[in-house]
Amino acid sequence: MLLAIDVGNTRIKSAVFEHNTLLKVFHIEYKEVLEKISFILHEYPKIELFIISSVGKLDKNFFDYFKERVAIYEITRQSRFPFQNLYSTPETLGLDRMVLATGAVLQFPNQNRLVIDAGTCITYDFINEDNQYLGGAISPGIRLRYESLHRFTAKLPLLDQKNLDNYVGNSTAESIHSGVVNGIRYEIEGFIGAYQSDYDKFIIILTGGDADFLAKQLKNTIFANSNFLLESLNQTFQYNQND
Repeated sequence: MLLAIDVGNTRIKSAVFEHNTLLKVFHIEYKEVLEKISFILHEYPKIELFIISSVGKLDKNFFDYFKERVAIYEITRQSRFPFQNLYSTPETLGLDRMVLATGAVLQFPNQNRLVIDAGTCITYDFINEDNQYLGGAISPGIRLRYESLHRFTAKLPLLDQKNLDNYVGNSTAESIHSGVVNGIRYEIEGFIGAYQSDYDKFIIILTGGDADFLAKQLKNTIFANSNFLLESLNQTFQYNQND
């Protein structure tokens, strides 16, 4: 039994796996990480291994606290990945995006894949049917857009996201909702359309904390899985064990 740990920009997600079966997902705030992981170990005493991928601000030696209890395996740039990285600046490509690309290649072989990770930022990662990672895009996520409108203007309120029935906002609040939610919707659909016009045998994978919310807004046929990164983290580890 193992615990996959994704250290993100704003919080930490983890999942307990028994072989390739995901048993439970945990969302952890930075301020409670030590307490929460200790709780997980208490609830699942058969956990023998941590698999860690980090793009966040947690000290890289933090998990050494648990070394006497579990083995620790960190996904790094020196890990093996099942694709050819054609990014022009491979040293700047986030490990989370590399892990997502790994999951896409291993779960959906012999086709073109677009992975959309809707979290703090929205990242787009394209891996073609020849298992070549070509790149993608990065844009602000839902929360960042709401917060930027509030923070960088004098009078616009800070709102929480909501489902929309209309693209015409008939109040300031509704106009903000339309601009943020429909703006992201049209952005995603625009990217999907551009890729689909150039590539066939195509699958779209939507993941991240806002995946379920955005899936309801989109017209395109997608594979939505908010836990795809955690599953891909487990698969990346398994891939590295099969030398």
